[in-house]
Amino acid sequence: MTAPHAPRITPTRLSDGRELLYFDDPGTPPRTPVADRRGLTHRAAPGELRYDELSGDWVAVAAHRQSRTHLPPAEACPLCPTTASNASEIPEPDYDVVVFENRFPSLGPDTAVVSPTLPWGHTVPAVGRCEVVSFTASHTGSFAQLPYERARTVVEAWAHRTAALSALPGVRQVFPFENRGAEIGVTLHHPHGQIYAYPYVTPRAAQLGAAARRFYDEAGGRATLLGTLLDRERAAGERVVLEGAHFTAYVPFAARWPLEVHLVPHRHVADFSALAGEEKDELADAYLTLLRGLDALYPTPTPYIAAWHQAPLEAALRPASRFHLQLTSPRRAADKLKFLAGSEAAMGAFINDTTPEQVAARLRDALSGAPAVRAATGKAPA
Repeated sequence: MTAPHAPRITPTRLSDGRELLYFDDPGTPPRTPVADRRGLTHRAAPGELRYDELSGDWVAVAAHRQSRTHLPPAEACPLCPTTASNASEIPEPDYDVVVFENRFPSLGPDTAVVSPTLPWGHTVPAVGRCEVVSFTASHTGSFAQLPYERARTVVEAWAHRTAALSALPGVRQVFPFENRGAEIGVTLHHPHGQIYAYPYVTPRAAQLGAAARRFYDEAGGRATLLGTLLDRERAAGERVVLEGAHFTAYVPFAARWPLEVHLVPHRHVADFSALAGEEKDELADAYLTLLRGLDALYPTPTPYIAAWHQAPLEAALRPASRFHLQLTSPRRAADKLKFLAGSEAAMGAFINDTTPEQVAARLRDALSGAPAVRAATGKAPA
């Protein structure tokens, strides 16, 4: 059995009161936090929540985000370590992984319970929490290029923040994610992701949760929908791209996107914080492998959204909802992207330009030619 991966966690505060936590790789010396020398005096005013009676969805209005930093040059990057010429969001001269409250949040900074609905014409403050996760002090590169130990530290950061945010008043869903690539709409090139703690269950999570709950109830609580789909995909094999002791990655039978891979644990767990040490070990390995395979498909890096689906903090939905990754890209060819137009954007009715079986075969080929992340990398099926 390997030793547990235990990063050194050092909390501090930025000059405007926002929380910041350093997650240093195991074995690093203790850190005495450097003070934020920018002298920020106040935080952005919160946005507002509005309830759309037509759809039953909440909408966050965050006009203050119009002034957020947009694709700055490397010498002015807010996620690089602070230097004499660039006082950034991270006061230290170096770091491994860092998590901090977003300076321009869509939700928060306060957390509170919101009512199930709101009358037309009324608003409430956009409570919740938005955090930034910077994967590395290096301005260039991507998550796929992280060494295994650093990726494993990021997994621990996701687990830590999931547990902490889930305990805040009114939080009903915690969503870690990464937008990668200008085609996706990133505003910073520095390798990073985000975590949103919503005061409501998002529409997509509610849809998935309701389907999972119906299946769970019909099975008398003896089976879950995602667990059953995982078993079917593993038995069929043609869409499986990576299989390990604890996780399997596959292109789903009814994939919506030109590139779509689901990474699902073999054990039913609700979120990052419920994973055991050996599961986190394999997860870091499998995720790095998938991202490197995705980038090997074309001559240039592939844009993607990495969406970590965690069980909502809702008593009715949580027992049936299984933690998993949905990794998607709009890239349908080396020089073509899929845009969500009439059918998809207006009706939510997806039309895929690729077949899941062909995509899975291409990903298996890409993975077979890539070097192993570490010795315990799961096997790719023949």
